[in-house]
Amino acid sequence: MMRIALFFFLMLGIAMPAAAQDREVPYWATVRAEEVNMRVGPSINYPIDWVYRRKGLPVKVVRLYQGWRLVQDPDGTQGWIVARLLSPQRGAIVIGDGLAEMRGSPETGAQLLWNVEPGVVGTLGDCRDGWCEFRVKAQEGWVREDRLWGAGEP
Repeated sequence: MMRIALFFFLMLGIAMPAAAQDREVPYWATVRAEEVNMRVGPSINYPIDWVYRRKGLPVKVVRLYQGWRLVQDPDGTQGWIVARLLSPQRGAIVIGDGLAEMRGSPETGAQLLWNVEPGVVGTLGDCRDGWCEFRVKAQEGWVREDRLWGAGEP
């Protein structure tokens, strides 16, 4: 009987996805689903405070509690989201006033590819020298790091 229990727990540990395992906080994550509820506490018994309808939206995970994560969104709102609805994939949202320039390489004088509006969400790549690779659907280029919430250290 002990062997069966040990086998079960070992298999459970192997089958657990990396995203579900605890990490050191804070860290960046993104919303995994098209619709995600943010609650006022870490349980489905707590009321829903906010509903996110933006897959890929970056959030900052600031606390862990069992299968729940206390997150902060780009507006500073904090609440609890069930861990399985968050992805470890890095994303970012354009912030600030006016259009953000997306350039062909990480430098101010590089070819201007597109102008990106504040609020646009995309996938974050490598960052260096104050610039980050940023992909929005099929458009890809470099955006200044200070125009992206979700870039840099959480």
